[in-house]
Amino acid sequence: MSAAETRGAHPTEDAPSHRGNVVSTAVVMASTFASRLLGFVRIAVIGAVFGASGNADVLNLVFNIPNNLRKLLAEGALSSAFVPVLSRAHVEDASGMRSKGIVRRLLGLQLLILVPALVLAAMFPHAIVDVILDFPEPDRQQLAGDLFRYLIHYVLLISMAAVFMGTLNSHHRFLVPAVAPLWFSVAVIGSVLALHQRLGVYSMVVGVLVGGIGQLAIQVPPVLRRGYSLTPRFDFRDPHFLTIVRHWLPVVSTASVFAINQQIALLFASGLADGSGSAMTNALVFWQLPFGIFSASITTVLFPAMSRYYAEGNLPDLRRTVTSGLRGLILLLVPSGVALIALGEPLIAVALQRGAFSRQATVMAAQVLTWYSVGLFSVGAFTFLQRFFYACGDYRTPLWIATVTMVLDVALSLWLKETALGVAGLSLANSLAFTVGVGLMLARVRHIAGAADLVSLLPAALRAALATLAALAALAAVRAAFAAAGLTGWYRSGSSLTAFGLLMAEAIPAAVALWAAYAAMGIRVRHVMRGH
Repeated sequence: MSAAETRGAHPTEDAPSHRGNVVSTAVVMASTFASRLLGFVRIAVIGAVFGASGNADVLNLVFNIPNNLRKLLAEGALSSAFVPVLSRAHVEDASGMRSKGIVRRLLGLQLLILVPALVLAAMFPHAIVDVILDFPEPDRQQLAGDLFRYLIHYVLLISMAAVFMGTLNSHHRFLVPAVAPLWFSVAVIGSVLALHQRLGVYSMVVGVLVGGIGQLAIQVPPVLRRGYSLTPRFDFRDPHFLTIVRHWLPVVSTASVFAINQQIALLFASGLADGSGSAMTNALVFWQLPFGIFSASITTVLFPAMSRYYAEGNLPDLRRTVTSGLRGLILLLVPSGVALIALGEPLIAVALQRGAFSRQATVMAAQVLTWYSVGLFSVGAFTFLQRFFYACGDYRTPLWIATVTMVLDVALSLWLKETALGVAGLSLANSLAFTVGVGLMLARVRHIAGAADLVSLLPAALRAALATLAALAALAAVRAAFAAAGLTGWYRSGSSLTAFGLLMAEAIPAAVALWAAYAAMGIRVRHVMRGH
């Protein structure tokens, strides 16, 4: 028996302890935070080199096409179906052969679907892009097709990397998968800085593909050490593999609704004022920082618990878990959304406004960020409740609510983008649509969780409101002192060490006031993030 097989014969060595779960959560959170910071640096470099309009608009909108496909074919939908089945296979088959067969078949399925699709995309890029994007300038539309021919191949790299990530996570190995995305940002930053004078916007293409290869390659050694093979299999009649496909199809159907919705928003943005596409991309980088850390942490921790309680028929603990998750999202995302609204323009100016990134680009991105932030809690709660329905084996409810949400978003976008809001109307439409969507989900959840449990969320909402008001009061006091010292509008000149210091002088007292208010009310943020 090989060393890998010997390891597979003792599945209990992979069983997580409570301390292991805490450490793993800390590793994932720290890596997510580092990834978001590098994302800021990446966007800042791209903005400084290419600006936030013209070719930068094309670059940002084209890259979002494979980035949206990633959510369907790699992270999210795939892991929701793949990881539970693979984890069960570790327990039921001590030899590890079933697990290895599942991984090889999944690699085979990805190659079977993606390789022909990517060949067609490389052969007819302009025909595809002409359907997806609509730049008014013919030269930009031409550039979009040329960039798409190369950037689309990132989908295959990240999809295979996601299989390896899920495989390692199923063995409770989180460090390498968590740090792998960091390589992507490093590769893009390095390529743009080193090659932009020679290759222009195509330097980003080099960075994306090298980064995708790195995300894949860094996970290969630990996967091989666990006895897995990289050779794909194309016989798909294995019942355990078919279980993954049956689970994946309804999940990907729901995810595809949002991918289509996002792509429609990008189509609308490509036809608006110069810089609109970059404004959306840049705003989302800041919006995703609290969303990625707080919402993802709560959902990741509580999704397995909800699945277990439902399988056991333990409805009291299921109700408690749902309400604790929603309570945590209220306490963390409501003040985060308000903070992004209050500090959005200074934050973007300090982080991005340098080089070719103009003051006008800062203002446009801040307006988009403001209206995205209005829906921060709604999107977080929507995502969490999707996982609740999946935990209960209900795939139909998330699908029809997602469809209603998408239709409403598109209808509102068609109206609001033609108003004075412009591209900011797209972010407002998104927030309004998700607010309606989460309302529909809560109406369905009450039949399982109970109306009384949802009413119990009102004290959390009141506490979040009071703590947020305390933070805003602290921010107002600092800004009043700045005004007295003649420092009004200090961020308008853009990024500098002085501007960074003044931003911290505004943000830190507000954060301390928020923390102190929660502490006075007996709320511990670290417990909230773990679903307590």
